[in-house]
Amino acid sequence: MSELLALGVSHKTAPLDLRERLALTEGRAAGALRELTDVAGIHEAAAISTCNRTELYLVVSDPVEAESTALGVLTRQAEIRPTELLGHLYSLRSGEAVRHLFRVTAGLDSMILGEAEIQGQVKRAYELALVEGGTGPILNRLFRGALAAGGRARDETGISEKNVSIPSVAVELARRTLGDLAERRVLVIGAGETAELLARALVSRGVATVFVANRHYDRAIGLAQRFDGNAVRFEELPEQLEQADIVVSATNSPHHLVERDELEHVMATRGGRPLLLVDIAVPRDIEPACREIAGVSLHDIDDVQQIVARNAGGREAEAKRAERLLDIEQDRFERWLSSLEVVPTIAALRESADEIVRRVLAENEGRWEDLSEADRERLSTMAKAIASRLLHEPTLRMKRSAGSDEAYLYVSALRELFGLDVETEPEAEGGDASNVTELRRRKST
Repeated sequence: MSELLALGVSHKTAPLDLRERLALTEGRAAGALRELTDVAGIHEAAAISTCNRTELYLVVSDPVEAESTALGVLTRQAEIRPTELLGHLYSLRSGEAVRHLFRVTAGLDSMILGEAEIQGQVKRAYELALVEGGTGPILNRLFRGALAAGGRARDETGISEKNVSIPSVAVELARRTLGDLAERRVLVIGAGETAELLARALVSRGVATVFVANRHYDRAIGLAQRFDGNAVRFEELPEQLEQADIVVSATNSPHHLVERDELEHVMATRGGRPLLLVDIAVPRDIEPACREIAGVSLHDIDDVQQIVARNAGGREAEAKRAERLLDIEQDRFERWLSSLEVVPTIAALRESADEIVRRVLAENEGRWEDLSEADRERLSTMAKAIASRLLHEPTLRMKRSAGSDEAYLYVSALRELFGLDVETEPEAEGGDASNVTELRRRKST
């Protein structure tokens, strides 16, 4: 049997400088998934990497061995020593791993309670794992369940009613620092989903014109047009920095886009005008040393926590309601999982009984040489019927136990008493191969 393992770091356990080193861009994530699934004891793998967290979700044969392997993959990707993760890395198994993913997707484990972006980020992480062939029946069902749970939490509770997001808080931070933003010249670096949310938040705060810079100029044009802004080529970034009042950056670049030496030169041409930089990318787009330059105010993703508490006020009760919804969705997933344990055992039990009938009939072939073919058929049918009747009640009890604590006890007892070998199991729901995960913490007998 296999088990689910979740391994990672988040804003709750690791500082920004460590999170950005562990961040998995799409290319790095794909490489990590391929490396993980090439290991014999790791059957399925998916990776989530956002500004707040980097997490691996694995279906494994030996969680201790797999944890060591996954740790090696993460540290090699980040080019750090495993000891640097001591005290920062968390490892969750079985039901705890399920619950964690459900809470992450619902925005209950986010820096900003109920943030909307995480739902899309989890979906894209799942889609990447699908494309890379990293998922199987367990992770497919788990991620679909997590996305459904996150959707219910937002639709049926008020955890997202204020539409608070990291981009909106970043813009609020700029407003607090500079006051009215209407007459400010704003430069957005990036043209992805987060950059679009930044642009929308800026416009809602009265910014008349947004300038968008991106490595792919056509994408910059598309985003700028949606908000009546102007697109600028990436090569023009130094010139735009000279003119901007506010720079907000959110790209997936693995390297700094604005470095201290370059910005010092820019500030020397601004005639003493201050410059506000808000960097919500992980890894960071703007070199942290830029905050040491006179006239520069730099805020990063961790700085948004200073105003999160005020925006999250009044949603604690809604969070409790969301947790109860997650209870329902988690129970649904675990019942499905338990049914996978029951089904192959029932099939193996039936197959064992049929084999016994065939063997007994064959062993006694010489005892009824005078029987007609019709009588032989009747004898075979009767023997099969007796076996089926004997297994009828155990089969019913096994099916009824699916999703309960008794299921594991029944499965274990039948395997032991009948000597069943269920290493190869039939297909699960929807044609999924049943690489069964033991997600419940088993009670000792």
